[in-house]
Amino acid sequence: MLSFFWLRCLLKMVKGSIVPEDILSFCCDGLQGSTSCSREPGEREEAPGAMGSRSPTEVQMSQLVLPCHTNHRGELSAGQLLKWIDTAACLSAERHAGCPCVTASMDDIYFEHTISQRYTNPPGQQRARSGVGVGQVVNIKAKVNRAFNSSMEVGIQVSYEDLCSGKHCSICKAYATFVAQGPPGTKVKLKPLAPQTEEEKIEHSIAAERRRMRLVHKDTLKDLLTRSPRNTELETRDGSVVVPAEKTRVESVELVLPPHANHQGNTFGGQIMAWMENVATIAASRLCHAHPTLRAIEMFHFRGPSQVGDRLVLKAIVNNAFKNSMEVGVCAEAYDQEMSVSRRHINSAFMTFVVLDEEGQPRTLPMVVPQPGDGERRYREASARKKIRLDRKYVVSCKQNEVPLSVPWDQSNKVYLSYNNVSALKTLVAKANWALAREKEKVRIYTLEEDKFLSFRIEMSVRIAAGQAFSLLSDLRRRHEWDRHYASAELVQQVDEDDAIYHVLSQTLSHENKPQDFVILASRRKPCDKGDPYVVAFRSVTLPTHPACPSFTRGETLCSGFCVWPEGEETSKVAYYNQATPGYLAYVTTNVAGLSSDFCATFEACERFLLKNKDDLIARIRDL
Repeated sequence: MLSFFWLRCLLKMVKGSIVPEDILSFCCDGLQGSTSCSREPGEREEAPGAMGSRSPTEVQMSQLVLPCHTNHRGELSAGQLLKWIDTAACLSAERHAGCPCVTASMDDIYFEHTISQRYTNPPGQQRARSGVGVGQVVNIKAKVNRAFNSSMEVGIQVSYEDLCSGKHCSICKAYATFVAQGPPGTKVKLKPLAPQTEEEKIEHSIAAERRRMRLVHKDTLKDLLTRSPRNTELETRDGSVVVPAEKTRVESVELVLPPHANHQGNTFGGQIMAWMENVATIAASRLCHAHPTLRAIEMFHFRGPSQVGDRLVLKAIVNNAFKNSMEVGVCAEAYDQEMSVSRRHINSAFMTFVVLDEEGQPRTLPMVVPQPGDGERRYREASARKKIRLDRKYVVSCKQNEVPLSVPWDQSNKVYLSYNNVSALKTLVAKANWALAREKEKVRIYTLEEDKFLSFRIEMSVRIAAGQAFSLLSDLRRRHEWDRHYASAELVQQVDEDDAIYHVLSQTLSHENKPQDFVILASRRKPCDKGDPYVVAFRSVTLPTHPACPSFTRGETLCSGFCVWPEGEETSKVAYYNQATPGYLAYVTTNVAGLSSDFCATFEACERFLLKNKDDLIARIRDL
């Protein structure tokens, strides 16, 4: 039957009625794991849960977990999952680029419902595994969120499906960066991506913030270590075993063969990640003398390629063991022949493991004693990375309604608070269900009702260049000149060029009949690409130097700020957004209902302020 199919395809190719991709599609569909590729003209794709139109870069992959994909517990191995994730992401990137692409990095991955040895014992039944195991299906969806110059961010969502019960559960979410590869010595200029749905617009907008956070990651770690004590203080734990870190060291070598290479002849990035996960697991096992469970992976960063015939040396060691988790550092180096002296650094990563008991709870781990020198450095860096991981996980990844209104500010989490500040505003801007509630002359008021929040947007066109409006509106010290609710704003800390913290005094009285004050983080962003707005985002933070004062009621803002879009060389659309907090709700609804014109009057005063000061701003810039 297969021979008959190939004969028919060859006859069609001769007649010009079939393209080679059709044969490739047949081959993909015939494998146990299938990836959504090309379809016959007019054929409708049936995807579980698919709603509406799909992104042209979207790739869907479904893999049936077989015994060869599992570990000794019969559960899907993390290394195999990383291979599938990298494959799907690469296919999505190449679909957009139209040329070969290579993995540049993979952001933090937090595993939710996978690769864990967790058992339950229903009465009268044998214990059942709740991790991903043989016979279950892993579904992976990947699509390009945003294309920059020659790199692009690919978002990946991974879930598993139990074919017997029909249960679906999330495994993890990841972001990968891919670089387009042109002919040797040339760079590929990627075409911009046009997001269509609300979800795509949100991811497209926030992708620029994630890229910014990746670029400053090393500086964040370096800054945190600089301000930490230089002397290594070992954690003390009652009754814990002490293990020298050197006893966990692992070194293994792999010969890169053709099955390990991608379609470009380079070692497949997912294969390298799988090998790294393997040696990291061995190192973790040597510490705890048990089978560890991978909980998180900190950013893979590929520094260079390797090819078929290379020898990859994989090294791993436990850097630090905390009470219930441990960090394993792992790196990959390559050399091209047995007698080669120089080795190329290919990749580095840090993996977090736990050891689960019969109830699925993390066990207390032995303590690690680092070796003097590099061992102590790795020990300190592991503690710093744990702090950064917590900041990223609970500040960056939390939903907006799960984040406290005022987050404590300190130097070590400044990057992630700034990210959260800007991405929250960009998410609000990208929402699709804004409704025009009121219009008065040039001022338009829109509302958005969702998730127990009432948000509003006020916008108007102003005869001022977008960059000038951005500069004037981002300095809160001048807001009292046009906003009668502001009494004053003191610059408390100029964090960097883009972020500043202000202490704001308001003339608005609270329900306690006292004036309000705010401690506000203001984050500025210039456009990343053509069509992006200038952004000034505001959110409340807490500072030890500015506690709540008895003579004021401490107010809070969850998400607010300005977006300015250029409409011409001397014209801009200025929009103000605010996700109303309960104390601000009555004031908002009064204006939206038309019982007050305070919103309109304030925004008209803002326009007069911008027009009055734009010439002075031009003169100051010229003097500089």
